[in-house]
Amino acid sequence: MDRVAKVQRVTSEVKVSVDLNIDGSGQYSINTGIPFFDHMLEQLSKHGYFDLKIEADGDTEIDFHHTVEDVGITLGQAFDEALGSKKSITRYGASAIPFDETLSSSVIDLCNRPFFVFNVELSAVKVGEFDVELTKEFFQSFANNIKANVHIELKYGSNNHHIIESIFKSVARSLDLATSIDPRSDSIPSTKGNL
Repeated sequence: MDRVAKVQRVTSEVKVSVDLNIDGSGQYSINTGIPFFDHMLEQLSKHGYFDLKIEADGDTEIDFHHTVEDVGITLGQAFDEALGSKKSITRYGASAIPFDETLSSSVIDLCNRPFFVFNVELSAVKVGEFDVELTKEFFQSFANNIKANVHIELKYGSNNHHIIESIFKSVARSLDLATSIDPRSDSIPSTKGNL
């Protein structure tokens, strides 16, 4: 079964298209008009082994908020569509990723019940031109639309670039684990028989 999706989102502020193959090899082509954000999405693709193509054309001349939020929405919807019934998936994933002085962790439950916890303190307002507060906005939108329980925590760290990048890498690894097929299972991973 191919676990792929192509999702588009068009508003008066942003146009986003996402092509996703969950069972890929980490190939990516990403252009959101926000270089640092592109770099973070590349980390998500590469370290989660997801083939990912993202094109976004948003009102970045105003600010980056609409584009970042709508990419999170669209990417979450693409994962949700590609996962289908979620039959035989591992469902849970967790990882902790270091980047120099930084250690970040993430835990994901693909449970169809969105919930989001973000225990991260960022000391600066921007990394380059990227507003660091948009990291939380992206993952909030993503969690809501993939319909997952997502917890992200900064254990320690001081460099905001390192912190954000370690978060994206950690979520990539956790998501790879959670979406993986468990060969021991041929059912929905819940005692209720449904998620």
